[in-house]
Formats: sequence, structure tokens, C-alpha cells
Amino acid sequence: MEIGVIFPQTEIGPDPADVRTYGTGVEHLGFRHLVAYDHVVGADPAVHAGWRGPYDVDTRFHEPFVVFGFLAGCTSLALVTGITILPQRQTALVAKQAAEVDLLTGGRLRLGVGIGWNPVEYGALGEEFTTRGRRLEEQVVLLRRLWTERSVTFEGEFDRIDGAGLAPLPVQRPIPIWFGGSSPRAYERMGRLADGWMPLMPPGPKLDAALATIGAAAEAAGRDPASIAMEGRVTWTGALGPVVDGIERWRLRGATHVSVNTMGAGLAGVGDHLDVLGRIAGAVPPA
Repeated sequence: MEIGVIFPQTEIGPDPADVRTYGTGVEHLGFRHLVAYDHVVGADPAVHAGWRGPYDVDTRFHEPFVVFGFLAGCTSLALVTGITILPQRQTALVAKQAAEVDLLTGGRLRLGVGIGWNPVEYGALGEEFTTRGRRLEEQVVLLRRLWTERSVTFEGEFDRIDGAGLAPLPVQRPIPIWFGGSSPRAYERMGRLADGWMPLMPPGPKLDAALATIGAAAEAAGRDPASIAMEGRVTWTGALGPVVDGIERWRLRGATHVSVNTMGAGLAGVGDHLDVLGRIAGAVPPA
């Protein structure tokens, strides 16, 4: 099982030195990959009355593809979007950005995708919120064609391409597409389309039920459920024991990857995040 980290981007400011220090620091500790969340804009609660989202206009988010291009030049970590809100982005542009990151990393990108939850962000990007599930399914098909074919002609409900293609193509053809999501509809979609899944719940009955739905959908689509990888997540809450136990629980449940999250734990800066990750790496060597 490969162990990585969640990039604590809401707590890393605009100084590029902090981004570099964090990336090189977690690689030095032996972690294998870095997962970054995605939000382009945040809603202003003063404008959107009753706002209940976990992030708002003041929450800092580095743009994943740009940060990955930066980190590709100073680390050999695998880089993972966890997740990119795919339906609010242009499909061909995402294909190009992902292909470039894959090239710069020598084939170490995993593209995590999902439909998101924020209609304000969809509106700001000029995309329709209510059709995002259908659009994601079409986009996944098109992305894989763009990453593997020299010239693509495609006409779908949301995208049209007339004899065009990417150059250069990525190292991985196609780049692995992992899914987020936590609804029965999302699980069914994963079973049909995903290379991997990023569950937000811990091992237990809810995870088992979700895996059963994913597995049934995979079999119905003629796929082997065992071919769908899984990345668990454990969160630092101030004590080493629960993190070590959580990693082991994911290992026993058959996860192929697990990520350690230190964001939201009240840590003061990059140094504190790396200190905590160093303690975890000492207890559960990630490499």
C-alpha cells in the first residue's frame, strides 16, 4: 500500500518557497504521493445569504495543475488531484493540462475527478450545475480518447471536437482517472468508469455497502471490480495512535493507497506539518 499526503493548501500561503519546502520535505520523509484539492473561486457569504459551504471567498486554494507543474520540477512525488471538479472545467483544456503534468512528472499523475457541490463556482466558470453528473460521464470518455488518439472527432451532449488532438500526448495513455463521490449514483458511475476511488468514510459498514454497489456496477459493465483501486484517508487530530491504527485499517481493507491529512489540525505552518508527518513516518514508514 502506497502512503502519501494531503497538500494542506488552505494553510499554505502565497510564498512559493513554502510550497517547495512542503513538497521536498514530504518526499524526504518517504511519502510517495501528494493529493491536492480543487476550488477555483469561493463564495462571499455577505452576498450569498445563509451560505453553509465548508469554504468561502477567504479560503486559500492553490490551483492544482499549476502547483503540480511547479512541484514536478523539484520532487519525484506522484501527484494526484483529489478531486478536480471536472464538469465546471473545459474538457479539452483539462486533457491538455493533465497531459502536460504527466509529461513533466514522467508519468506520475493520477487525475481524481468529481462533480463538486458549489453552484456559485459553476456559475463563475460559466457551466451548468444541474447537468454535472451527465457531463462528467461524457468527459471521462472524451479525456481517454484525447490522451490516446492522435486525432479525435467527437460529438456528445456537452462537447464537440472536429478532427483535433493533443501534442505531445501524455506518458500514460490513458492517464488513470480516479473518482470521488459519496452517493449511490456516484458509486454506480465509479463501477462503470473509474480506475480508482477516493472514499471519504473510514473502513466499516458504509464503506462495505459502497464497495458492493461499485462492484455490482463494475460486473454489470463487464469489468473486474478488483481492477478498481482505492485510496483511503486518515486525519491527524493531535495523537499518533489513531493515525497509525487508521493506516492499518485501510491496509487490512485492501486499499492500494492511503493519504495522511494534517490540514485543519491547528498547525502553525509548513514546519509544523512536516514535524507531524515526520512522527507518522517514523511510526509507519511510508516507503
